[in-house]
Amino acid sequence: MRVAMHQPHYLPWLGLVDKIDRCDLFIVLDDVQFERKGWQHRNYVASKNGPVLLTVPVIQRSRNERIIDKSINNETPWQEKHQRTLASHCYRNSPFWSEFGEGVTDVYNREWERLVDLSTATTDLVLNAFGVTTPMVRSSELGEFPGQKSELLAQLSAKVGATTMLSGEGARGYVDPEVFARYGITVEWQTFRHPEYPQHNRRGQEFLPRMAALDLLLNAGPEGMDLVRAARSTEAA
Repeated sequence: MRVAMHQPHYLPWLGLVDKIDRCDLFIVLDDVQFERKGWQHRNYVASKNGPVLLTVPVIQRSRNERIIDKSINNETPWQEKHQRTLASHCYRNSPFWSEFGEGVTDVYNREWERLVDLSTATTDLVLNAFGVTTPMVRSSELGEFPGQKSELLAQLSAKVGATTMLSGEGARGYVDPEVFARYGITVEWQTFRHPEYPQHNRRGQEFLPRMAALDLLLNAGPEGMDLVRAARSTEAA
């Protein structure tokens, strides 16, 4: 059984969607430390003038605050700004806005208090649209674990009965396959390869990679996931 895990991201990018699609169970690391100025509360979308960064403002209480405890700062009109950017400036005329635009705008018509709930909603939106049905569980629901880094990930993997953990390339610096081997678990590397596709509002311009997965959905529709799957490559640790 292959497991993958990652912190919850607001408007997740394609690499995270690919990871979820490739495993049998995905663990949302919601009880690890929140990363300031990271992708847990922001991401890029594509406009005709280039990437636009959308950031959810959060309340800063402590540097050690966990993601699950992170509150959104609703004193600023961030929802209106994000909805306007997506609906009016970036994707209103995209090929699949008529099909999925209502679901996108609905996200910003709701009140959000916790960042993790908003991140989950934006992730579910693209997963459901792409037909990705991988079951997901939050790490906070699995109990408390004493390990750190590789040890923690190995303990979580063992808890759910995994035989393989799929890890992103960015984790090569701290994921130690020998630690996982002690738990009888093999590590595989994702080696994600970004597909290219027509971006409706950038005709004649350079393709913008690493946008939120919403960009692929609204430009290519549910079949866009076939492009992601066709680009795959895995490498045994």
